[in-house]
Amino acid sequence: MKKTVVTIGEILWDVFPEGKKAGGSSMNVALHLHKQGLNTKFISAIGDDKNGTELIEFLAENNFPIDLIQVNNLPTSTVEVELDEQHQANYKIKEPVAWDAIELSDNLISTVKVADAFVYCSLTCRNEKSKNTVLSLLQYAKLKIFDVNLREPFYTIETLKLLLSKADILKVNEHELLYLKSDLKLSGNTDEQLLKQLSNLYQIEIICLTVGEKGAYVLHHDKLYHHKGYQVKVADTVGAGDSFLATFVSSYLNGYPMDTILDRACKVGAFVASQIGANPVYGDEVFN
Repeated sequence: MKKTVVTIGEILWDVFPEGKKAGGSSMNVALHLHKQGLNTKFISAIGDDKNGTELIEFLAENNFPIDLIQVNNLPTSTVEVELDEQHQANYKIKEPVAWDAIELSDNLISTVKVADAFVYCSLTCRNEKSKNTVLSLLQYAKLKIFDVNLREPFYTIETLKLLLSKADILKVNEHELLYLKSDLKLSGNTDEQLLKQLSNLYQIEIICLTVGEKGAYVLHHDKLYHHKGYQVKVADTVGAGDSFLATFVSSYLNGYPMDTILDRACKVGAFVASQIGANPVYGDEVFN
């Protein structure tokens, strides 16, 4: 039986110098889960405007369900993306936008209740409206998966502490881990020590740490797994971490061993980094 995952958060247009591409970390995760065969539901909001209409058309082209995407009177989100010399992405995220005002409903609650997992991130919680919706839905989730996803200046350590306290699975990158080390006053000197301290502090069952071209780590039941990653020619890093997380979740829910889960996640993350934009087309061949 297909596993069901609900994600909540950003839907937007990434605006590159050469044009715009559909994106948003939460939508990216949802699309990759969908590509990998999971029954995926995505909670977000668009504006009643041309950008919103085009995003719905994009999702329809990808045979992705749109029934949980709300329409409100705020504009559809756009983000200016700038790539540095190493093809690392920097983002200018406008506010307020439609996904800042996601409304709680009985339909959302019933959807999360029956799902196998619920994926949320910190950026969605920059505004009280959507933050309260996320926190309400977390009460009903069976498996809670937190993508830290720090974007300056849209986070506070107080909100991060609250979101960390709800998580069963955490995904964090190396820069986010350093921020948490500083603001949570963690004493560890190695990645392993820091992950174990985070796990103990917030009772988090699994923590994924991505370290760019150096691969990724997973702490599970106090055991540290490491994958050195796959070397590719990077086109841009937009969505690579999102595809890693989606593949990790998909593989975990489908019962793969942890070593295999990590390998699969690194493969897809590297493939996405080798392509332009967050949502390139791929099939099962990406795992070979």
